[in-house]
Amino acid sequence: MTIPVKPGRGGSRFSSDPDRRDPEQLWSPKSGTQAPWDSWRAHEALQQPKYPDDEALRDVTAVLRRQPPLVFAGEVDDLRVWLGAAGRGEAFVLTGGDCAETFAEATADHLRLKIQTLLQMAVVLTYGASLPVVKIGRIAGQYAKPRSKDLETRGGVTLPSYRGDAVNSFEFTPEARIPDPGRLLETYHHASSTLNLIRAFTKGGYADLRLVHHWNRGFTQNPAYSRYESLAEEIHRAVLFMQAAGADFDSLREVDLYSSHEALLLEYESAMTRIDSRTGLAYDTSGHFLWVGERTRDLEGAHIELLRSVRNPIGVKLGPTTTVEQMLGLVERLNPDGEEGRLTFITRMGAAKIREALPPLLEAAKADGRPVTWMTDPMHGNTITSSNGYKTRRFETIMDEVGGFFESHDEVGTVPGGIHVELTGDDVTEVVGGSEELDEEELAKRYETVVDPRLNHQQSLEMAFQVAEYLRRGKVEGA
Repeated sequence: MTIPVKPGRGGSRFSSDPDRRDPEQLWSPKSGTQAPWDSWRAHEALQQPKYPDDEALRDVTAVLRRQPPLVFAGEVDDLRVWLGAAGRGEAFVLTGGDCAETFAEATADHLRLKIQTLLQMAVVLTYGASLPVVKIGRIAGQYAKPRSKDLETRGGVTLPSYRGDAVNSFEFTPEARIPDPGRLLETYHHASSTLNLIRAFTKGGYADLRLVHHWNRGFTQNPAYSRYESLAEEIHRAVLFMQAAGADFDSLREVDLYSSHEALLLEYESAMTRIDSRTGLAYDTSGHFLWVGERTRDLEGAHIELLRSVRNPIGVKLGPTTTVEQMLGLVERLNPDGEEGRLTFITRMGAAKIREALPPLLEAAKADGRPVTWMTDPMHGNTITSSNGYKTRRFETIMDEVGGFFESHDEVGTVPGGIHVELTGDDVTEVVGGSEELDEEELAKRYETVVDPRLNHQQSLEMAFQVAEYLRRGKVEGA
């Protein structure tokens, strides 16, 4: 197995002075012409807020264009290498975080618990399946959500739908629901502070593998936690053995945690795109990994047009109605040259449909030959409404879709590259089922999400153990 070389350094290569960039660059902010990636403006742009003041929006985006990048070209390039490895079966991608981040929860405590959950899941997957795990958070940018309806009605009052804190406010008042371009600047500043905290946690010793026991403190005992504690003890013994053998533990102190979000708000993504001074190529510096949703993945739409113009690795959500022609069209549009790690398909089929809908797409992609990294989003296709009125999901159904994802790849002979889930580090009660057997009545105890239900901490660990078993089984059968 060829493990990708540890990527190079992710420092900034973005010049604040266009005149200092390489001479071959064809565009700069001083040119007075439209940026190449702004070609999206000539295409249909779905799911965009209807701002009441165009001039205010232009003023905000002008300020955003002058802000420092949130992520750097080298980091983005590093992630592309790792996603290519996952597409070959030499790594596995774990993507997790809130369905919709809120400004109010952009705190150190909330972020620490979320990072801790991702680290614990990654430890379970790495140790259980003997694979490097690429850790990506739905963090530092997931402040906007597409909605199926433009309007929401409560008690006879109809207002614009809540579209995430980057657009408007969750409070059900006329003033709160007006799209406010000033929230794009708030999004940038909250994302910036969040990324600073992420780097402090992941590079400052908190993520040290020798702290696997510490990450479990403060949680009540139940099957998922007890199983994790047993695994942590195994890792602890292995670390002690390596330490006695004189191993160098510097590499255990730090981890790479990349940021991702749905590239929904085109004005924000366009304003955050920068030219790399070394290569002259465009990077969307709002996040490392960006994806296009099921509602906005039209081949001729504005979202695909914008993201095909940047060097970030790109994800596209594929639902159960996706045709082979549509999928191959996306490959041609987003990765015509077949670059490894460039394109990830994130399937969200629903447990009842994945075993029928996914194999034809896998077969077609395999025949096409251009590399694709496949991930499963087992959350969005399995949303239900409980008898007491809560939007929820059933843990066992979620895991059934994960099982169908692995079974489909085994059937076709392709690589299951990762999972993409909505989770939180808090002990919320939003998804029913799991080893604690949360029922519908318990949803009312701690139902805190403002959009979609998330796995809580113990359900996330439970998922990690089951996915590790799928990976281990696949390695044994493929040996």
